[in-house]
Amino acid sequence: MANGALAHIRVLDLSRVLAGPWATQALADLGADVIKVERPGTGDDTRGWGPPWLREEAGESAYFVSTNRGKRSITVDIARPEGQEIVRRLAAQSDVLVENYKVGALDRYGLGHRPLAAINPRLVYCSITGFGQTGPYRERAGYDFLVQAMGGLMSITGEPDGEPMKVGVAITDILTGMYAATAILAALAHRERTGRGQHIDLALLDVQVAMLANHAENYLLARKPPERLGNAHPSIVPYRAFATRDGHIVVAVGNDGQFARLCEVAGAPELASDAKFATNAARVRNRAELEAKLARIIARRDSGDWIGALEAATVPCGPINDLAQVFADPQVRHRGMEIDAPHPLAGNVPMVRSPIRLSECPDRTDLPPPALGQHTAEVLKSLLRMEDAEVDALREQGVV
Repeated sequence: MANGALAHIRVLDLSRVLAGPWATQALADLGADVIKVERPGTGDDTRGWGPPWLREEAGESAYFVSTNRGKRSITVDIARPEGQEIVRRLAAQSDVLVENYKVGALDRYGLGHRPLAAINPRLVYCSITGFGQTGPYRERAGYDFLVQAMGGLMSITGEPDGEPMKVGVAITDILTGMYAATAILAALAHRERTGRGQHIDLALLDVQVAMLANHAENYLLARKPPERLGNAHPSIVPYRAFATRDGHIVVAVGNDGQFARLCEVAGAPELASDAKFATNAARVRNRAELEAKLARIIARRDSGDWIGALEAATVPCGPINDLAQVFADPQVRHRGMEIDAPHPLAGNVPMVRSPIRLSECPDRTDLPPPALGQHTAEVLKSLLRMEDAEVDALREQGVV
């Protein structure tokens, strides 16, 4: 998109699976030209991570669709010298390179940061690994589930008397992708002032530790590891899910005024004036007693009754929606979070829109994920000035 915020930026994407592709998809949404380099024949592993499928015979899983919209796909065998030369020539014309190979893997092909920076000193080279480029774990492979466990997230997720639990989506991968996109934009801003690119070293474990937020700071101050609280909050009460007569609702009281209004709606105004519950600090100290009282009251009425009454009293609350309810929600529909894009192999494909809204630069989320190698000839001919015969020869040799 000519007026996209990053329409002047070309990204060479050598990443696979989730963290790297999530970062480059964010850049593509903002208008960058993202060239996704995939293995001939199989492509990104997630193309085969189905069902469900967009088109199974074409290797288009829902997983792949969710993280690769707006990109151009080329197939290159980087284990071959000819393939390595293609990547080098593309890197010379790119602003950003993103990769998530094991530490040192691309150096074996002459495609690490140093040799490519020698070719293009303006290149922003982003490496995403499980544990970073340095340290005793640097050689280990990193996976979201593993890092959620090692980085403390599972120790605070789940019911108090249940087993440690991972988050339902690969949240560490996704946040690593967002941190990567942020770091890339910062490096590009630095390049505007200095003319120099740089190497970005992003580790899933670092991100997981950083995203512990208040839990991490609570530990650093008190030196006491937090315990699992299920859906409850360590520092705010009541702030959790409650069973109703016909399901569950979430009540998220953030201050004493909201708590007083909750008590009025619940028909128990005396709770708000009780010294044990009048302030948030007191409610945290007496969490078990208060939550037990509220649980008995909330269980007497239907979810819809509670939500209507609490919303009218400006007490934060809401239903626990499944995904069918999410995409039918009037606010989600108004914000256009479900979009359709034409796909070269499967007609239209439904996708989730980027949440970023820029007033001067519209997002570019109406472009579908690419078919494997869909743009190989286009990229090689337009950027590397290859003739048809040269591209055909590379195909016959299995290089592309």
